[in-house]
Amino acid sequence: MSAVSSRLPVFPWDKLEPYKATAAAHPDGIVDLSVGTPVDPVPDLIQRALVAAANSPGYPTVWGTPQLRDALTGWAERRLGARDVAHANVLPVVGSKELVAWLPTQLGLGAGDRVAYPRLAYPTYEVGARLCGAEPVTYEDPTDLDPAGLRLLWLNSPSNPTGRVLDKAELTRTVAWAREHGVLLFSDECYLELGWEAEPVSVLHPDVCGGSYEGVVAVHSLSKRSNLAGYRAAFLVGDAAVLGELLQIRKHGGMMTPAPVQAATVAALGDDIHVAEQRARYAARRTALRAALEGHGFRIEHSEASLYLWATRDEPCWETVARLAQLGVLVAPGDFYGPAGDRFVRVALTATDERVEAAVKRLG
Repeated sequence: MSAVSSRLPVFPWDKLEPYKATAAAHPDGIVDLSVGTPVDPVPDLIQRALVAAANSPGYPTVWGTPQLRDALTGWAERRLGARDVAHANVLPVVGSKELVAWLPTQLGLGAGDRVAYPRLAYPTYEVGARLCGAEPVTYEDPTDLDPAGLRLLWLNSPSNPTGRVLDKAELTRTVAWAREHGVLLFSDECYLELGWEAEPVSVLHPDVCGGSYEGVVAVHSLSKRSNLAGYRAAFLVGDAAVLGELLQIRKHGGMMTPAPVQAATVAALGDDIHVAEQRARYAARRTALRAALEGHGFRIEHSEASLYLWATRDEPCWETVARLAQLGVLVAPGDFYGPAGDRFVRVALTATDERVEAAVKRLG
């Protein structure tokens, strides 16, 4: 067992505990802007759908109900602009983090294979590569990578942690490059509903993929858009051959989305009102926090989308973390996301209005 865990980096969030204790000692309590976990209520219509499906004594299927697949295909066409999305082009999964961590293993990758992801990135891309024994590699521009042995290429737009959005031209160029070199491309688009100063585009848009899903899969989640992080509701859309293979593997592995969660997903994808309401909450918090951080001497880079502000005082990130912890505000150090982030912190918008207001006052 230790042989597998020894491949992995130290779990980064454990390193933040002393600073969390400092922030928690503030007389008015901690303002936790570090992890980025939703704090607002699950919308009523989703809760009702979950409860209505609570009497589900039988096993669910890995592929999901026909109603779920209809909801996935319909949403992909309506929201992403994808065309001719069939049931074979969708697959529900139990959480996007779980998918990222275990995808290289399920694809049969191992020693001698390479998995690429952005140089500033969600740490689980690296974890997924290391779990199966593949080599993790980072990039600034994916088309500069050596394609030899490269089996899986991760895109992430909007980016976690930076909030950067890849435009159509960048996405189109990368899709063409991956196809030319026979590299499977997975695009993590979990923050796509949260564009602020840019409109995120999916790799499944016909202007990007040319109307073909060959070699391309998009990853989506309901955690952020619908406050469903606790439901572990996510899904894939794209290449039918790739998803068909994953479906067969996952049938053996028992990776079934619970039936009540499937019903809740149908309800969530069928309603745009709650998404707009949640966007408005995050927009207001973003405006307030950005102004307060800039007034406190921070510079904000990228951050045109997603649930984070990528901020710097042009000092080592742990000095910034310590400085803010003294004010009772906890943020994530940028080096959690790669060495290139060592002078930045990631500030999440996921705190209640009351806690955001407290942070703004302390920064002022």
